[in-house]
Amino acid sequence: MMKLLTTLWLAVMLLAAPTATVWAADGDKLEGIDITVNINQAEPEELAELLKGVGIEKAQKIVDYRKQHGKFTSADDLTQVKGIGAATVEKNRDRITL
Repeated sequence: MMKLLTTLWLAVMLLAAPTATVWAADGDKLEGIDITVNINQAEPEELAELLKGVGIEKAQKIVDYRKQHGKFTSADDLTQVKGIGAATVEKNRDRITL
């Protein structure tokens, strides 16, 4: 039941948000729009989609850590999550918001 609700919620959110499909040459921007993700609010699917080098398993660890320890206060706090190192944070520093 929870999986169904999560899937429905994700579908509604995706339909409610306008999307663009034209990627810039470097893949980091959509038509001049910076890609950002709020690590204190994003669901695992969103984190995995928007953060470089973060798959669904690491994204779930980020959410689990956030639920257990509270909100992140800086991007560098992500290094406290097992499997997320300083290199991953640096690759995504311009995408991470709080």
